[in-house]
Amino acid sequence: MKIFAIRDETDSSGKDVAYLIYYERDKRFYIELPENADPWETPLILSAFLKRGETTINAYWSRVWVQQRIIPSDRQNLGQILKENGMKVYDEFQMLMLDDGRCAQDDYYLAPIREEDLPAQFLQRFQKKVEDVVPLAENQLLVFFRDGSVKKCDTESILKNETRFFPVWQSESLFRGVGIQPGGYGVCWGEELNVSDEALYDCGKDVPLSLDDFRSFVESRVVNTAEAAELLECSRQNIEDLIQRKKLHPAKVTRRSKLFLKSEIMQRKWMQTI
Repeated sequence: MKIFAIRDETDSSGKDVAYLIYYERDKRFYIELPENADPWETPLILSAFLKRGETTINAYWSRVWVQQRIIPSDRQNLGQILKENGMKVYDEFQMLMLDDGRCAQDDYYLAPIREEDLPAQFLQRFQKKVEDVVPLAENQLLVFFRDGSVKKCDTESILKNETRFFPVWQSESLFRGVGIQPGGYGVCWGEELNVSDEALYDCGKDVPLSLDDFRSFVESRVVNTAEAAELLECSRQNIEDLIQRKKLHPAKVTRRSKLFLKSEIMQRKWMQTI
């Protein structure tokens, strides 16, 4: 994961206008806006979200903002441009970094920062990201959030009211294939069908876990060593090394095998640090 402050070169105060977060493994961008952001100072394409009270920009529009700042993939002399910049293949993130995110249309640029350098409001916001999700009966989701909240979310209104979700609503097998967006920004069924963490947090009802819910969680979100190695695209030896370095924490260890929470494996995959 890489984090950048979005700043305006014409502003001598060096104020952070927004923050761009990039998950390398999934090649996914997200933009976070301050709670008190000024629409006039915010990049135009993002100000519409701010006016609707939305401070987290979804992956689609975050990527659109990035694509507006880089050389397009259909550029006629793209091959020469890649060669001149030491690139073998076209990569949006590498293109963005060629001039620190600058473009001719505005004065914004990117400055790399550490997660601990983010303002407290963002660190608090991240505590409401999705940690794990379990599909339940009747199109309900049991959602675990980083702040420790566990909510049962009835997705009927979301899935039935948006036509793009129709296949998921009609198929129990598809619904049960729900996953977590990189960084916990919500849940998803593939790359395009997603529900934000904010929507889930707002619509969900706090509930105590039942035994059936727990069993469903174990069935869906616990993996063994072989499955963990497959998800991380590494060897069993790499898994053991991660355990020794306390980068992975087995939920259960037996003489023959180890079990892991799939959420921890996916977080390791997002961070791309093996």
